[in-house]
Amino acid sequence: MAGPAGEAPGSVTPSAAPSATARTNSPSASTSSPPSSSPPSAVSPTESPTPSPTASRNNRTVAGMSIPAIGVRRLRVVPYTGTADDRPGTVIQDRGVAASPRGKAGGVGPGEIGNYIVTAHRTTHGRPFGRVPELKNGDHVLVTANGRVYDYVINRTMTISFRKPAEKAQQNAAVPGRPGVAPTQAMITLSTCATPEDHAAGNYWSDELGNPEHRINKIGVLVSTRPA
Repeated sequence: MAGPAGEAPGSVTPSAAPSATARTNSPSASTSSPPSSSPPSAVSPTESPTPSPTASRNNRTVAGMSIPAIGVRRLRVVPYTGTADDRPGTVIQDRGVAASPRGKAGGVGPGEIGNYIVTAHRTTHGRPFGRVPELKNGDHVLVTANGRVYDYVINRTMTISFRKPAEKAQQNAAVPGRPGVAPTQAMITLSTCATPEDHAAGNYWSDELGNPEHRINKIGVLVSTRPA
């Protein structure tokens, strides 16, 4: 999720959710240790959504996202088949909107059991996720799709390295941070680059799409739904 200039985690302090493993390292050029777990947060969902025809339609519907704590309002979230920050996803992000990968290598739609992954640029193309690293536990993320509003609450942070396939797998896992574990609740991952922090540490690595090494992931759980 980086434009030509890239994007970037820094002073974000990770805290873990019951169902995933968070990384506590501050990104740097020498980062090499695997993610480590931290204490679970107190947030728990008040509703246990189950898959439904509406949820299935959410895999094909452009959603709207609002994050009151950081001033994001009605950001378009465009679904596509693929994995986070691949070429099709980067093309979508370069339009100044958010991208949401779906399918075997991606995530689920809003309100569905599993990992609803949303990626957007932090430092380029309108900077829609420019303030995502500021999100704190307890902040709300509101997603509107197919006449419903899905209310997620952030409960932890996970930083991963794009140079380590095992860590990329944690971001894309059905239970964030725990590849291979079957999900039991609807979760959300907001992912953006760590370019400023990487560059401050002297780490200028990027992949062929301009993604820097590290990514900041804010993870939350669905706590309620209501009519739009």
